[in-house]
Amino acid sequence: MPNNWIHVGLIRLILPNAKIIDARRHPLDCGFSNFKQHFAKGQTFSYDLTHMGRYYADYVRLMSHFDDVQPGKVHRVIHEALLDDPEKEVRALLAYCGLEFEESCLKFYENKRAVRTASSEQVRQPLSRAAVDRWKRFEQWLDPLKAALGPALDSWDDARRP
Repeated sequence: MPNNWIHVGLIRLILPNAKIIDARRHPLDCGFSNFKQHFAKGQTFSYDLTHMGRYYADYVRLMSHFDDVQPGKVHRVIHEALLDDPEKEVRALLAYCGLEFEESCLKFYENKRAVRTASSEQVRQPLSRAAVDRWKRFEQWLDPLKAALGPALDSWDDARRP
């Protein structure tokens, strides 16, 4: 869920061996996607572009803090890098988790288990670039999001790995 990052510090304290994964994508794609998604509960920040941008900027700052104080304790997966080279990114993620790579990891969409997330339809399809840069068609209305993101927009891809 979009607000799990807030709990990273608590998780690190109570579960020091927990594996933390930061799944990140372009801030305008992420912000626009959250803005247009009607969440069941608990994501009220996503219904206002300024609030969404501030929320994302806070998330980036907190994750950067953890990169500084606990290097290597958070594994970052950049969505666009995953699209560029799925096997490389999946192998790195599994290695971080101490798990073996299996070919079925690249065919996640063939798994028949129940999925109850906002992305449940996407999970049933192979990786796709369809949502990359989707925000550009709506750019003229996204100025509040851009302004609130501030430096998080300009340097979002500097954080490929801590």
